Amino acid sequence: MSTLTRKQREIQEREQRILAVARTALLEQGYLGLSMDAIAAHLEYSKGTIYNHFPCKEEIIIALALETNDKRLGMFERAAAWPGLPRERMAAVGVAAELFVRLFPGHFRVEQLVRSTSIWEKTSNERREVMRSCETRCVGLLAGIVRDAIAQGHLTLPDGMSPEDLVFGLWAQTFGAYAIMATSENLQLLGVTDPYVAVRTNINRMLDGFGWAPTSDVHPYPDLFERVSNEVFPDECQRAGG
Repeated sequence: MSTLTRKQREIQEREQRILAVARTALLEQGYLGLSMDAIAAHLEYSKGTIYNHFPCKEEIIIALALETNDKRLGMFERAAAWPGLPRERMAAVGVAAELFVRLFPGHFRVEQLVRSTSIWEKTSNERREVMRSCETRCVGLLAGIVRDAIAQGHLTLPDGMSPEDLVFGLWAQTFGAYAIMATSENLQLLGVTDPYVAVRTNINRMLDGFGWAPTSDVHPYPDLFERVSNEVFPDECQRAGG
């Protein structure tokens, strides 16, 4: 049962309406097209009402990024808790990452915007800290899976390499791929027939290169993708189009 007062619920609901309008405007018109005046006019609020929630449009952008970051973390946590070998659990997190992209296709455009220096510096320390905390929890969750693999004898990292280093490599590869997919309409013309499958294949080959058992030549990871989708994310999978 909610412990929020009626006024707090009204404030929260008003903020959600502001963010919904802002997200549409940002994705359709870009940063320059995002206007506090336009948001106020669309919602029939006074400008003062908008500024009571967000002192500038940059603060709206980071709030939009945090909104989807929180959803992604929740999906990662559910995937990591799925019973299986450590590499299977890491693959389950990969399923979560792909479903997240399918469900929130505009997220990477928002996240790339908020990370630009000109926008980041105008956001509040409070929201920047929340974003850092979310990233820390995501990295910690995946590094924990890597440590489980090491403890169970399924993986040995090269000297001087930490679990967080491996996670960073996975993060860089997937974030980069999904960011390209969000901004490029030319992938098929470049010969990339199914970028999602390409991401899965490249990640599997990368983990095979580290010798993380069971390797993809002896384990049916494509079948695992379907299992995790059905067992952990049936609703999300349906919303994403199967």
